[in-house]
Amino acid sequence: MDPASIQAMIENGLAGAQVDVSGADGVHFEATVVSSQFAGKLPLARHRLVYATLGDLMGGAIHALALKTLTPEEAAALAPSSVR
Repeated sequence: MDPASIQAMIENGLAGAQVDVSGADGVHFEATVVSSQFAGKLPLARHRLVYATLGDLMGGAIHALALKTLTPEEAAALAPSSVR
């Protein structure tokens, strides 16, 4: 398994999501997922949405996936402000 494949699966499963996946060992990965579908959902529900896009790969080909899940508004609030 590789980060690009995981990224594509999440993007296909969560239309419009912005996804960044990293992981060098092929079984442990980290992903930041920004999606409007997370609005009003607690972290566990957000993670379940992401896990659902990966299906049976979770716990198998993907041993571990650390997630950071944000709405676009949350991501914008965390982004460094532009310098004027």
